[in-house]
Amino acid sequence: MKNFVSDGKKLLDVEYDDIPNISDVVDGMRVISKDVRDGEYALFLVEPNTRVTCYVLDEIYILGKQSGFESLNDAISAWKAHEI
Repeated sequence: MKNFVSDGKKLLDVEYDDIPNISDVVDGMRVISKDVRDGEYALFLVEPNTRVTCYVLDEIYILGKQSGFESLNDAISAWKAHEI
């Protein structure tokens, strides 16, 4: 399990090939799922209040972020529907 920190724009102190995986921690939230689409990948993280946040990354750069999903299923559905 690795701990990653971002500045809101990119992951800090990370090599380009070091990508967060399930059970890693990003900005204090545990990664509970991951998906890849067209060179971008989505990390689904559980917030302390049990809601779900999605980070969309290209290598170490954060391309988008959306939080407050009620469930992992809601977040994944939004990702697959290109809403994130």
